[in-house]
Amino acid sequence: MKNTTEFVHWFRSVAPYIHSFRGKTFVIAFGGELVAEGGFVQLAHDVNLLNSLGVRVVLVHGVRPQVEARLTENGTAIRYVNGLRVTDDTALACVKEAAGTVRVEIEALLSLGIANTPMAGADIRVASGNFVTAQPQGVREGVDLLHTGEVRKIDAAAIRRRLDQHDIVLLSPIGYSPTGEIFNLSLEDVATQAAVELAADKLIFLIDTEGVPGEDGSIHNALTVREAREVMAKADKLPEDVTYYLPCAVTACTGGVKRAHLISRHRDGALLSELFTRDGVGTLVTPSPLETLRPATIDDVGGILGLIEPLERDGILVRRSRELLEMEVERFLVLESDGVIAGCAALYPFPEEDAAELACLAVSREFRGRGFGERLLAEAEKHGRKAGFKRLFVLTTRSEHWFEERGFVETGLERLPQRKQALYNYKRKSKVLEKSLQS
Repeated sequence: MKNTTEFVHWFRSVAPYIHSFRGKTFVIAFGGELVAEGGFVQLAHDVNLLNSLGVRVVLVHGVRPQVEARLTENGTAIRYVNGLRVTDDTALACVKEAAGTVRVEIEALLSLGIANTPMAGADIRVASGNFVTAQPQGVREGVDLLHTGEVRKIDAAAIRRRLDQHDIVLLSPIGYSPTGEIFNLSLEDVATQAAVELAADKLIFLIDTEGVPGEDGSIHNALTVREAREVMAKADKLPEDVTYYLPCAVTACTGGVKRAHLISRHRDGALLSELFTRDGVGTLVTPSPLETLRPATIDDVGGILGLIEPLERDGILVRRSRELLEMEVERFLVLESDGVIAGCAALYPFPEEDAAELACLAVSREFRGRGFGERLLAEAEKHGRKAGFKRLFVLTTRSEHWFEERGFVETGLERLPQRKQALYNYKRKSKVLEKSLQS
């Protein structure tokens, strides 16, 4: 019974993500290691689920280990310049062979429909083709990279047509020139440019590490573009794969992609855990901060109600109807995190006594411990000072210690404004705390 309850709670918790992802475009990139080591089987299950939920999926695969294995078998030297392969005629033949083999393996795994597996009943069509126009890298550090190229153009219109038909689009790290030449490309270049040209909602890299490590060794849960650039400035302390993919995430976000994710290819289910849980399991890169503190609008009423209703049932907050909230919504501040109302607070003025009431300060259980309450309080105090109020008071039945730790002192009913004294609920026996707003 407990497991059933937990399942129901989990299933309901992912519903907002399902609604929000439907019709969105995700570009998912992974190296050839995932295919070579058998890890794409699990990823295929997850891609199938995304496709069934209406997500428009573009897959970009790499072939580096497959190419190197073929070069080694042939006894051909493997040459790199600044991480770019020098692709001579022999290497290009290996690239073409490897790309064709890996593409066929991926298409086969996406075609599975075995009963009693996550792919049962799947009806996935995979589209691939000459969607990528390339040009030569040319000479780097005095070395001609020959058939190594870079993305010149992505045929976004053609890809969108296939996505409109509910196909999964599969891009290989190969591009073609208008003169018929074939170029070996890096998967990160193809994925980044595809995400930008498609104005994708997400660019997701599956990498060797868990994400972007911080100075203390823990993984950054989220980084803005500015913060990511600061991390990149210390590239000597970063894992090699992060030095490849984090700059691509930054390029994508500055090019119009809404979110970029770096997650581990070794963790089974990492893609779903990153997408369908609040904190994810890797590093999220965004153009701007995830949290926004702003005045509430009428569109926020539903989110505020969802936030405060559990506290009202527990008797922590005074009950407010939707109608009352709609009338008083201009009194509220909301702290929004990645599109979700994570916290709120209201400020009610009593100008005749140069005072204001802080009311309905609430933070969602999922976001507690992040300092959101302090941010809402600080913003309310800032608004109060700007409006010329000299003191801020609050009525509380459970949180007096929290407020006292932030400068409030307990006082008596006589300190309340006359209008507020007339409304005081003696059954609740709320404690009155006050804080000076004068510097």
